[in-house]
Amino acid sequence: MSGGGTSPDYVFAPHERPLLPGSPATPAHPTSRRFAYFAIGVFVGLTGGFGNAMVTTNLANIQGSLGLYSDQAAWLTAAYLMTNVSMSLLLVKFRQQFGLVTFARIFLPAYVLVTAAHLVAHSYTTALIVRGASGIAASALSTLCLLYIIQAMPAPWRLKGIVLGIGIPQLATPLARLLSSDLLERGQWTVLYVFELGLALISAALVMLLRLPPSERMKAFEPLDFLTFALYAPGVALLCGVLAQGRILWWTEAPWLGYAACAAIVLIAAALLIEHNRANPLLNTRWLASRDILRFALVATSVRILLSEQSYGAIGLLTALGVGNDQLIMLGLVMVLATIAGLAASAITIDPANLGRPIFWSVALIAVGAFIDSHATNLTRPQNMYFSQALIAFAAVFFMGPTLLIGILRALVKGPNHIVSFVALFSITQSIGGLAGTAFLGTFQVMREKFHSHSIVQSLTLADPQVAGRIQSLGGAYGKVLGDPSLRQAEGAALLSQQVTREANVLAFNDIFLLVTVLSLAVLVWIGIRQLRMYITGVNPMSEVLAAMARTRGQ
Repeated sequence: MSGGGTSPDYVFAPHERPLLPGSPATPAHPTSRRFAYFAIGVFVGLTGGFGNAMVTTNLANIQGSLGLYSDQAAWLTAAYLMTNVSMSLLLVKFRQQFGLVTFARIFLPAYVLVTAAHLVAHSYTTALIVRGASGIAASALSTLCLLYIIQAMPAPWRLKGIVLGIGIPQLATPLARLLSSDLLERGQWTVLYVFELGLALISAALVMLLRLPPSERMKAFEPLDFLTFALYAPGVALLCGVLAQGRILWWTEAPWLGYAACAAIVLIAAALLIEHNRANPLLNTRWLASRDILRFALVATSVRILLSEQSYGAIGLLTALGVGNDQLIMLGLVMVLATIAGLAASAITIDPANLGRPIFWSVALIAVGAFIDSHATNLTRPQNMYFSQALIAFAAVFFMGPTLLIGILRALVKGPNHIVSFVALFSITQSIGGLAGTAFLGTFQVMREKFHSHSIVQSLTLADPQVAGRIQSLGGAYGKVLGDPSLRQAEGAALLSQQVTREANVLAFNDIFLLVTVLSLAVLVWIGIRQLRMYITGVNPMSEVLAAMARTRGQ
């Protein structure tokens, strides 16, 4: 089966035609081919997800290998997101105008080349360039994953396919935590990229072996699209840079953060101003500014920020307690299993008429998991967080599919041109929302650590027999190498200071978990009130959207 643009060799029934230009047709496939499409979709989705997951979960190793400071290492993940978020604008229109064959032939080999470039990117500058290129290529692979999974589903299960297609790449992060320790034992951090290169080559071969059905094309690009992108992309990139570096360099200490934030606002505002006055906009500002879409964006961003409890909060606490990646293998396995369970549960229970319910339960699970974690001590280890992190990993994918469907169904009702606007919005809420969550929780953690450290130190005095005894006991460890009592006391005081810092960090992370709990409950109340109002009034906005879609397709 060949893929790509319209071909006279293919005649599809009306229900098999592509829903949108740039999307493949959905003909009936034999069962064996459906299984093949599903397997390829899973493989491609995981390959695309590994691009960022391998770097994120092993940033400390890469930082050490390249001899970087923490702020320099943060640019590696920021560079990926800078390009990944922006390219979502152009990739949709690229498929609409040039078809799936060109799309796959350009971006799959590009991903292979980018991954191979990691192996020779031994300098910091080349590593940044490669990370940025990887963000572009990974955006294309996540799209292919979704399209392949949809092909694997019979018509009544297409919505389930969307849920699975958007959730499968989320498995990459816990899998990377599960696999990377064994890979690092076999060599330097470049072994991670050898593994990723192997996945990329296999993905390219599989996609060429079993191509997607053809798609319909249309003239999509307009000259002003590129002007908008030229303003929007650097604006988003600057915003990513500010969020990635703010808590590390500190918000008020580095003047360039303020200048970059101002420039980001000006550039994005200029792009939106151009789009607001266009007849056929790339970003439909009037639709994006509507009450329903703003509410959707707020909920989606809020949940993504809350999910930073896992990526920054739980992992950050364990790292502060000296737990390494090799000790996180079982926790990674628990997260993988919980993520698979969340995907399955979301696909099985998806109800287009009530997409708010799974989001409600996802936020509830985040609140429960964060509250359990808020009782951490310096004796907390990965096994103490299995249950809480399983809840949050489950919630992370349980909410994502319904959230995507809420937006995409609303966009389809308004017309194909609104899809680009929704894709850009969804990408911002998830990618920049996650970055903002880390920045917000990281800033809060630093402030609370200083507060707790000050509170603890304030109560420590050598006049207290317990403090004096602790210093003497800690300094006694150096008794065989330090004969001078004053030096032993100084070393004991230094060790006590380290213990104070550790305890202050634990208390600060507990404050993070409590903050996430409170914020989750606030979001829960908000969603719950809307759900209750819907039941009382009998007015279901999604039912109205589905009815409008049925009328549109009937015409």
